[in-house]
Amino acid sequence: MIADIERLVRCESPSDDLAAVARSAELVSRIGAGYLGVEAERIVIDGRTHLRWRFGSSPRVLLVGHHDTVWPIGSWGSHPFEVRDGVLRGPGCFDMKAGLVMAFHALAALAARSPGATPLTPGSPHPLDGVTLLITGDEEPGSTTSRELIEQEARQCAAALVLEAAGPAGALKTERKGVSRYEVLVRGRAAHSGLEPERGVNATVEAAHQILAVAALGDAARGTTVTPTRLEAGTTNNTVPASARFDVDVRVWDAAEQHRVHTSMRNLRAVVAGATVEVSGGPNRPPLSATASRDLFERAQRLAQGLGMRPLAQVAVGGASDGNLTAGVGTPTLDGLGAVGGGAHADDEHLLVAELPRRTELLTALVAELLAPQEGCPPGRNGDRHPVPADQLRGQNGWNHDRRD
Repeated sequence: MIADIERLVRCESPSDDLAAVARSAELVSRIGAGYLGVEAERIVIDGRTHLRWRFGSSPRVLLVGHHDTVWPIGSWGSHPFEVRDGVLRGPGCFDMKAGLVMAFHALAALAARSPGATPLTPGSPHPLDGVTLLITGDEEPGSTTSRELIEQEARQCAAALVLEAAGPAGALKTERKGVSRYEVLVRGRAAHSGLEPERGVNATVEAAHQILAVAALGDAARGTTVTPTRLEAGTTNNTVPASARFDVDVRVWDAAEQHRVHTSMRNLRAVVAGATVEVSGGPNRPPLSATASRDLFERAQRLAQGLGMRPLAQVAVGGASDGNLTAGVGTPTLDGLGAVGGGAHADDEHLLVAELPRRTELLTALVAELLAPQEGCPPGRNGDRHPVPADQLRGQNGWNHDRRD
C-alpha cells in the first residue's frame, strides 16, 4: 500500500492542470486494473478525466474518491514523499490518494475471499457484483464536471461510501455543511479622482456596502457562515473605480439556511446612486445531514467492534465533499472512510501507516455486508438469494428515496 501511495503522490495532479490530471488518471487506472483485473472506463468531460469501475448490471454500493489535488506541479520537491516513525508524508497523500489505494486493496481482498466462480467463468457473477468505484478528477474545485456523473451513479445505489480522509483521531464524517458560492459584480463610472471625482460612481464604495451586507447574512447560532473572500476593484490610484467584484463562500448545516442565504444574495440592491449590482452563482453542494449517515455509521461501528478495533468516533465538519452530492440525491452516505492523519492541503499533510490496514479491513467488511444477500429475498439461480434491490433497501430504516436534505 505504501508503494502504491508513493507512485500516486509522485504523479502530481493539480486540478487546474488538465494534462497532469489525465496523466494521473492513467496511473490510477493501471494500479486499479492490477488489483481489480479490469481497466477503468475513462470518462472525459470538458477535458477532465474521471474513472469508473462498474461490476455487474445492478449497482448497489458506490465507492467515491478523487485523484486531483490542490498541490501545484513540483510540490513533492519541497514536500518530499517519506515514511518516518510510522508517519507517511507527501502532497496529496492524505487528501486523498491513500483513500484510492485503500479502495483497490479492499475490493481486491473482497474478491479474493469470494467462494464463488471467477469472472472468467461463463455465466458466473463477478465477485464484486453490485460495486461501482468512481474516481473523479475535479473534486477540489467543486466537482464542476463530475457532479452529474456522481449523482447519476448514487441514485442507482443503496449506499455511498466516500473515501475522503478521516476526521481528527480517525473519526468518520457523518455530517458536512452545504456550500454555496457567489460572485458579486459592481459597476460604477470612472472619473479622474483629482480633477472631477464627483462625476464618477465609485464601485469600490458600493462594493464596501455590499460586503458588509453579505457578511451580515451569517448566523452564528445556526452555524451559518457567509464569508466575502477575494476582492478586486479599480484600475489606477487616481481613477474613481468603474468596477469591482468579490467572491462569497457560504457554509450551512441545513437546506433551509442555504435557501435563506440564496434568496438574500439574489436580492442585493445597490446603495450608491448610479451603481449597479449583479449576483451570479448559488448552491454548489447540499448539506450531508446526520440522517443520511446514521444507519451506515451504526453498521461500521458494529463491524469495527467485531474486528477488534477501538470504538469509532463521528464528527461534523464544515468542509464539503462529493458525499454531499450522494446524500443530496437521497442515497445513504458515510464519509471519511479513507486515511487517518491530518494536515490536508497544508505543509504537514500526513497519514498514520499503522491505520492503513485496519481501516482497509473495515472498508472491506462494510462493503461485504452491504453486498450480502438479505433475508426474505426470493431464491435465485442455484438457490442463492439475491440482495435487496436498491429502491427497496432505501425504504428500510427510515431512508427516503426522495429526500433531498
